[in-house]
Amino acid sequence: MGYQSGQKTIFITGGASGLGREVGRYFAAQGWFVGIADINEKGMAETAALLPDGQSSIHRLDVTDRAQWKQAVSEFGVITGSTMNVLFNNAGIGEGGAIQEMEDAAIDRMIAINLTGVISGTRACFEILKSTPDSCVLYTASAAGIYGVADLSVYSATKFAVRGLAESHDIEFRKYGIKSRSLMPGFIDTNIISEVVEGTNQSGKERLEEAGIMVSPVSIIGPAAWGAVHGDKVHTPVNKMAKQLAFAARWMPGRMRKQSVSLASNLGDVLAGSEEK
Repeated sequence: MGYQSGQKTIFITGGASGLGREVGRYFAAQGWFVGIADINEKGMAETAALLPDGQSSIHRLDVTDRAQWKQAVSEFGVITGSTMNVLFNNAGIGEGGAIQEMEDAAIDRMIAINLTGVISGTRACFEILKSTPDSCVLYTASAAGIYGVADLSVYSATKFAVRGLAESHDIEFRKYGIKSRSLMPGFIDTNIISEVVEGTNQSGKERLEEAGIMVSPVSIIGPAAWGAVHGDKVHTPVNKMAKQLAFAARWMPGRMRKQSVSLASNLGDVLAGSEEK
């Protein structure tokens, strides 16, 4: 069994783990063919093993490399008859710290992956999305793109930018029949928070929960992505934390500022050097 004519298709960056893997699992369970793209070949193989036999393809992709984007999309199109119902533009990394203390290379890498790589993905997939009726580009933004977070300023800035892409493309792409949507999760139990925080004996998840910060199971991301793709809202806050942030940022910005100060001491340590998606 491989791709079947007429089968819905989704191409997922950051598909080797975390949110990408879970969305792949969920869409495959609905009968979709899944393109798994990542730099982590072992992780991609592990994701593919979780999906029905023959219902996925693997594409090595560094999202900062435009030539690799072109090649991966071309390979996917050959398999799927030049169809891509959804581009899940998801790959990203997170790193925290006061901006004056961050290394230049870390800042450049985060912007290259979280923003430039996302833009490159939408550009590389535009024609195949345009040729697929009722297609959608689904971006992974973040609750950190709802209100800026201290000691996560560069990360937050990239996620605000991704949020802007989703809103702009919601308008810009309508004439081509392409929907534009974003997921805005709070903290999800993925590899970004699974590692032990340096200088402690706690994982990032334990550190966050001890501070009263909600961490949601990764299983919530699949239904959220499905709802975003098939719904009318541009942005989908994924869990209770993200919904509370969205409400507070709109209606109680002063309170939101105070909450951000209380979060800062925990988030920078948890995200330092971590892979996000």
